[in-house]
Order: sequence, then C-alpha cells, then structure tokens
Amino acid sequence: MLGKEQPESFREYDVVTSVRLPWEGYSPSGWGVGTRLLASAGVLQGADKTALVVSVIPVLAFGSQDGRFTGDLGAGLALLSKHRYAQQDFGGPLQFALTFGVGVPLYRRVGVGYRFLHYSDAGAYGPDTIGADFHMVELIYRF
Repeated sequence: MLGKEQPESFREYDVVTSVRLPWEGYSPSGWGVGTRLLASAGVLQGADKTALVVSVIPVLAFGSQDGRFTGDLGAGLALLSKHRYAQQDFGGPLQFALTFGVGVPLYRRVGVGYRFLHYSDAGAYGPDTIGADFHMVELIYRF
C-alpha cells in the first residue's frame, strides 16, 4: 500500500486500450524499449457505490517489439465520478494514477498479465484524503 491504509475495499473493472507512441528503440533481436498510452474506462465499486472511472496513463514499456512480452511503468491521471465512500474520501474527482504491469502470451493474439494501479490526489485536496491500491489480472488481446 502506498501512503495510508485504505479503510474501504474496492473493486475495479476496466476496458483498456494500449496505443504505441512514436518514441521507441529496439535492437535487431527485437527487444528494447518503447512508449505507449494506456486509456481506460470502467467502474469502481466500494461501500455499496459504483462510480465511473476513466484514465489516461503514458507508460514506458520494456520487452519484445511485437508486444507479446512486456513490462511497463507509468504515471497519468484518472477521473472518478464519485470520490466519497463510507469511510474513505479520495478528496476529489481528479486523481493521479501510478501503474506497473507485465504481460505474457498464451496463444497467438491472446495473453495474460498482472497490473498494479494506485490512485492518489498526492495531497492536492488536503491532508485527510486516502488513495487506493489495486492488484489486477489482465486478459490481453492484441489486434
């Protein structure tokens, strides 16, 4: 957990698209580093409330040029339609989003991954706000 312990339990369900950005460098072997933009939309559930959440996170991606084996890390912004829950207040609708993830192929265009995601206002809405951490399982389909 980054920061204070969160008093509520949350679940998040998202659909995410990963778009390659033009800044990349790969060796002739096909391994290297690139940049991507993760854009997501989904729902955040906690304390009998459901909120819409959208995010845009640029990431630095390491791995194979074809995108089958990847590791990434990045920081961006998320927008929550609700930010107050029974015992937890995110402070406001705009949150910083920090993430890192890994992905591996299963079969042809299908893969699986793990992602850690942290939301926080970094104290922008005051000292009494609390962020949230998520451990997510990803089902990946490469177009």
